[in-house]
Amino acid sequence: MIPNDRLEQILQRFQFLEASMAAGGDGADFAGIAKEYSDLRPVVEQIEAYRQLTGDIAEAEAMMSDPEMAELARDELPQLKAALPDAEAALQLSLLPRDAADAKPAMLEIRPGTGGDEAALFAADLLRMYQRYAEARGWKFEMIESQMTELGGVKEVVAHITGENVFARLKYESGVHRVQRVPSTESGGRIHTSAATVAVLPEAEDVDIEINPNDLRIDTMRSSGAGGQHVNTTDSAVRITHLPTGLVVTSSEKSQHRNREIAMQVLRARLYDAERARVDNERSADRASQVGSGDRSERIRTYNFPQGRMTDHRINLTLYKLDAVMQGDLDEIVDALTADAQAQQLAEMNG
Repeated sequence: MIPNDRLEQILQRFQFLEASMAAGGDGADFAGIAKEYSDLRPVVEQIEAYRQLTGDIAEAEAMMSDPEMAELARDELPQLKAALPDAEAALQLSLLPRDAADAKPAMLEIRPGTGGDEAALFAADLLRMYQRYAEARGWKFEMIESQMTELGGVKEVVAHITGENVFARLKYESGVHRVQRVPSTESGGRIHTSAATVAVLPEAEDVDIEINPNDLRIDTMRSSGAGGQHVNTTDSAVRITHLPTGLVVTSSEKSQHRNREIAMQVLRARLYDAERARVDNERSADRASQVGSGDRSERIRTYNFPQGRMTDHRINLTLYKLDAVMQGDLDEIVDALTADAQAQQLAEMNG
């Protein structure tokens, strides 16, 4: 049972925000109020639906004592009571604490793991999978760092993805992705196992993470170019070292100014992610589930090509539609991981 005083506090807060918006205003304060109002609206709708249902049940029970209305009440009451568990569950889900980063854009990093050329080719397959998923959801997918092998595999890629609820949909992708298949370079037809590592980081803004310029060492490395008019555009790589943590970020686009911008963007995301991980570990040191933990060393998924099978090991989900998954059909997997994480939160909230 959800405490009524808690629901009342939410309703009162919503009414206050509504009145504040009606009074007008501008700047960051108004934007903050508008965002909180928008976030609370679906919760309030669930509260109102739940209260409507419990009110209807109370009314039907009262009608049972009225001889003229008792038959109607007997017909309605079982249906109303049957709807109550779903309404309570939906309300509890809406009350779960939200990840502040869910609505943020994301930085996607993919690197090959064990497996040589085959691992790099699989990393390229994962890149295409996420590009297609982003396209299907109407997101913008921008490559900001890309190093490829001669065979078309990935040495390292960093992409910036913007759109609605990007981090919320992709945050469970962080970890080691394992592939089992016959490599195109293998003449004997033997199945090889290789892996690639995926990291999904919420994009950090200046207000999320403050970086002291004195904590940075910035190195500019000139690459050899064609000379003449190309000299300025080949002043390529920028390497930024964050001295307190030892984090190193490089960017090697053609524009040096753009390189510094990209490297700082990636550095902010990594520092923000590290801080989120530290806070989460302190808050849930005894949590058994690692779904959404972002542990980069955790083997989260296996893609078995000979059997057309994808298995997510965290929730024991197996789908026999690997072709569709590799084409970016990820919603069933993401929904299952999200539901599992919500179930864990509910268990902790009610524990």
